[in-house]
Amino acid sequence: MKEDVRRNLAKKALEMRKMAYTPYSHFKVGAALLCEDGSVYTGCNIENAAFTPGNCAERTAIFKAVSEGKRKFRAIAIAGGKENGSEP
Repeated sequence: MKEDVRRNLAKKALEMRKMAYTPYSHFKVGAALLCEDGSVYTGCNIENAAFTPGNCAERTAIFKAVSEGKRKFRAIAIAGGKENGSEP
């Protein structure tokens, strides 16, 4: 994979991290999924008050891609961290 493609995926994952909804853990994660055809689908983690903590970023990106007919993937970038910059 070309370096510019890798960097673009990482950039999109970092951007999506800002969209995460994490009122409980405050651990934000973003993901960018590269499909075989070159399209990119992004996602973030989403928490809820139910027993299970929610949906992870990579699942969100995959669900979006699959819901639009994509079935073949080349790469995924995932970026995560606490809101204040510290790691768990």
